[in-house]
Amino acid sequence: MNATLTAHKGASTPGSTNRKVREAVSNTSSWIGILLIVIFCLAPFYWMFVSSLRPTSHIFDTTLWPRHVSMENYLAVFDPMRGFGKALLNSLIVAGVTTVLALVVATITAYALARLDFPGKSLILTVVIATSMFPLVAIVVPLLRLFTAWEWINTYQAMIVPDLSFALPLAVWNLTSFFKQMPRELEQAAMVDGCTPGQAFRKIIMPLAAPGVFTTAIIVFINTWNEFLIAVTMVNDTNMQTAPVAISKFGGVSGFETPFGSQMAAGVVVTIPLVIMVLIFQRRIVAGLAAGGVKQ
Repeated sequence: MNATLTAHKGASTPGSTNRKVREAVSNTSSWIGILLIVIFCLAPFYWMFVSSLRPTSHIFDTTLWPRHVSMENYLAVFDPMRGFGKALLNSLIVAGVTTVLALVVATITAYALARLDFPGKSLILTVVIATSMFPLVAIVVPLLRLFTAWEWINTYQAMIVPDLSFALPLAVWNLTSFFKQMPRELEQAAMVDGCTPGQAFRKIIMPLAAPGVFTTAIIVFINTWNEFLIAVTMVNDTNMQTAPVAISKFGGVSGFETPFGSQMAAGVVVTIPLVIMVLIFQRRIVAGLAAGGVKQ
């Protein structure tokens, strides 16, 4: 009798078998879909990296890996005559200053919008997000005339100020959504313990808001680091141009050919800082994205 019951318990019913098969098929399909998305997203970067390792004579090969690995493209990128190292430094200065200024202003603004109740708050948020959608090309010519009158051409502020006009709305919108998820009881408890509103913001809210701030900082930095239109319009001095502008102006040996290999190598060099930054702060980025999606 006991043996019979054990046999019945160990046997799988047709319904449970079908359910396991469906779950296995569903999991397999999900992993295949994820793999296809990863391949689709990373294939251009892989091809850029592979092309950067091809010698000039083999730049149009279609093999998945170079037949002859060469570093000549990277050597050409960092040729002192190109000034690409200075362009990287300019990009770092512009993106870094823009990110810091945007975070300082956006953090205070977003906290006020999230915590204070006043007429027109929804309208302000709508205007903020609408500003970020305004086409940049429509204001380039007016900005060029204005900065020419101010003698700002070929200066860092000529790139930082326009970048701020688009980085700030994005940062304010992201941080406002993040601060709204944080309960008001945090500040109230801190003030009961003797903190002023400013101290509660600095000592309680800001440490807890670090994931959201880091996430916003990464997004703003990447957007500013890759910005091209403002940089190419406001700067014509090779010593002040940013990395994207420098890449666009790469010329071949004769000056009339397109150095695809050097451009690919420069693209890899420009991408590396972003990859390193994301890898270093990935935990905070994931925490910020997850925290922003959970209602407190």
